[in-house]
Amino acid sequence: MRLGWRSALGILLSAVFLWLVLRGQDLAKVWQIFSESDFALWTACALFATVIFPLRARRWQALLAPSYGRLPLGPLWRSTAIGMMVNNVIPLRAGEVARAFALGRAEPRVRFTVAFGSLAVDRLFDGTVVLLMMLAATFAPEFPSEHTINGIPLSSYMRPVAGFLAVILGGALMLLFAPAITARMIDAVVGRVAPKFAPRVHALIAGFVDGLRVLQRPALIAEVLFWTVLHWLCNAFAFWLGFRALGLVVPFSAALFLQGFIVILVAAPAAPGFFGQFELGGTVGLGLYGVQPESALAWALGFHILSYIPITVIGAWYLTQIRIRFADFRVPDASRAAETRAESSAEGTAEGTAEGTAEGTAEGTAEGTAEASD
Repeated sequence: MRLGWRSALGILLSAVFLWLVLRGQDLAKVWQIFSESDFALWTACALFATVIFPLRARRWQALLAPSYGRLPLGPLWRSTAIGMMVNNVIPLRAGEVARAFALGRAEPRVRFTVAFGSLAVDRLFDGTVVLLMMLAATFAPEFPSEHTINGIPLSSYMRPVAGFLAVILGGALMLLFAPAITARMIDAVVGRVAPKFAPRVHALIAGFVDGLRVLQRPALIAEVLFWTVLHWLCNAFAFWLGFRALGLVVPFSAALFLQGFIVILVAAPAAPGFFGQFELGGTVGLGLYGVQPESALAWALGFHILSYIPITVIGAWYLTQIRIRFADFRVPDASRAAETRAESSAEGTAEGTAEGTAEGTAEGTAEGTAEASD
């Protein structure tokens, strides 16, 4: 993929954040703290940090159930691993596109627009649950509510988080209960502000609305919510194991707060792997709980690297097994691949050709929009 201005901005921001984190730090002391930590606990930490990805695949199965029934878990897991690996090595958060594309390659009946739209709902559940956990952590007795930033109590900074969460949930409910009206409103706004992107945004909204069908079934809502909560509790537990490995005396609620804080930071443009943003969130967040800067940095670097390596290696292995190249995730190649797959599955009929063309266009559209959103 070419390095556009958005990629350059993400890399620049990551470099700046990493510089801010490392500036003035005694790296020899950071290494000493890490080298004297408990590597058995670090191993358990890396295990739980990797287990969250099969949990994501299981949740994806439920999200796609209204459209395709229960897909086999294997292709969902492999596609998830590939997507996470791509996020770790390619800018522009291309992993979401790669994840949907890989599933379409493994399960040809799964349309790219539906798979990609389901991932938007996937992120909606993630954002809702992780921010609710973060807010819940602020009510724990151990939360440093007396700590101030620029004279403002730390608890006051949670109000914008609650407001953001309310806006996101409100938008999702509008799309769920009034999809036609909401889609027309979005089309009108985009058509006036950026008419060039109107067809692309329309295709994405259509896929997102299709993904929201899961919310029309209470049993599926409960299932998706269960896997989401389990995912983020496992991730927080991995955080906490890293704390214990370094001998940091901080409560489990700190892990809930910290993961939400880091999620907010990595939402900004970033280099592949989110280096810089993660370290800044880890050091600042742990600093609020009284952890010394060198110990906080030892945790941030240790956890980030030990959680980065396993899923990247696993995803790279699966990528070679299904014979997909990084070049396939570019807009023209992805479109041609989708068209060829759809046409062959339809045995050359006009209907198959039309569906393949629409799917190919939507794939290129979704990837371009995902790049623009970074």
